[in-house]
Amino acid sequence: MPKITIHHLYLSPGHNYFGHHGKPAGEHPITERDHLSLVAKSGIVGDRFFNYKPDYKGQITFFSYDLHTEVKNEFNLPHLQPSAYRRNVLVSGIDILTLIGSEFTIGELRFQGHSECSPCYWMDQACALGTEAFLKNRGGLRAKILHGGILTCGDHELGF
Repeated sequence: MPKITIHHLYLSPGHNYFGHHGKPAGEHPITERDHLSLVAKSGIVGDRFFNYKPDYKGQITFFSYDLHTEVKNEFNLPHLQPSAYRRNVLVSGIDILTLIGSEFTIGELRFQGHSECSPCYWMDQACALGTEAFLKNRGGLRAKILHGGILTCGDHELGF
């Protein structure tokens, strides 16, 4: 089985960008956690999208840690935090967009890769002007949680 590394885990209780079109960004914190509690068909306990709506495609979001490094280098942002993208899980070891349309496991947890988290114009504010275009077609993965449990940082087996 292939291995992936989970570098960072985040949750935020409120929306800073979602639903803010034409208005200023929100100021809800995004907090780093050493684990996330995942509930099948509901999302991440404590996160802004928990029980958002039935069968929501973005119960959990993934982002490439390697792409975060690329953004830092491309835009000369050595201090850019991986929380800037407001994705829940930063991973390396796989091209996460290959998981669209697939069921996959991380340890005992099961997910359904749904679609890309398309970057929006807020990325230019959160990171640097041009980030939205730079992230086009690689803004992250939206997924549904099929079997929940506790997700932790570190190395994990990835199954299909």
